[in-house]
Amino acid sequence: MRELLTEDAYTIRPSQAPYPAIRRRGVLERRRRVAAAGAVVAVLAALPVGAYALGDGRGGSDTAAPRPSASAPHSPASTGSPAASPSPAGPARPATPGQLLDGISFAQATQGLEQCLAYDADMNRALPKNGPARSRGGLGRASEYRIILAMRSTGDTNAPGDGIHVVAVKEQPEQTRLICTIRNGKPGLNTSVGGTAGDPAHPVYADINSGKLYQQSFLDKGNWKLPFRWGIVGTVQPSVARVSVSYGDSSAEAVLDHGWFVASGTLNQQVTKAPHIKGYDASGKLVYDSDRDKQYEKTLP
Repeated sequence: MRELLTEDAYTIRPSQAPYPAIRRRGVLERRRRVAAAGAVVAVLAALPVGAYALGDGRGGSDTAAPRPSASAPHSPASTGSPAASPSPAGPARPATPGQLLDGISFAQATQGLEQCLAYDADMNRALPKNGPARSRGGLGRASEYRIILAMRSTGDTNAPGDGIHVVAVKEQPEQTRLICTIRNGKPGLNTSVGGTAGDPAHPVYADINSGKLYQQSFLDKGNWKLPFRWGIVGTVQPSVARVSVSYGDSSAEAVLDHGWFVASGTLNQQVTKAPHIKGYDASGKLVYDSDRDKQYEKTLP
């Protein structure tokens, strides 16, 4: 029996692997892949310069974005080095040149705004991801804003050192006003986000934080540095055609700039009362008086 089983074991052997057939199949597969790759290259070479590619590299977009073809000709002035990308657009200009005061140029005001936005972005990056909503989006880019006022700032006991104030506003995604202060080369920010617009009962609405522009520290009460450049900003309803502001021994006719009013002047005497604001419609009728506004703080701290 053992001999019979042994003979059967040698008789029932597995057949050899068909090596020649496998090799031929591999050669054919490689040839097919080479041919397919050649077809893809030919198609890419035939695409026009303005060909579109889907996606933004992050895997979350299906919007077509134009990309230049690799065969696009270079400019005759090209040196072979990558061309510098254009800088992003800056903020919009104020409605009148008179809103840039004290010799501050639009370029200087723009630089100050950009410093403050960069400072805000740095502060936001330091906040935890689950922090306040502002930490997720920040205050945005300079190109989203319009500068409505630039003027010198006077240092006081609370904030020593003179500098400049730059006031900028934007409407989207929500109305935002920021006062950017550059003092000793360092930026500081004061912001009002939302709730900056008035209503029919308050057709002229002074920004709640405008005091930063028209008063010195309460620590210096009765001992302000004079002369003192002051300013005030706020929103106006479409029914308002004119705004006037008086403050101490000075007065100003406000500029109306895309739904905002902007006024400024110079004090030569100490004051205890806040600026007095009046608004008029197109017929000259008084439609707002801060003296009658119960919400308006009429006395300085």
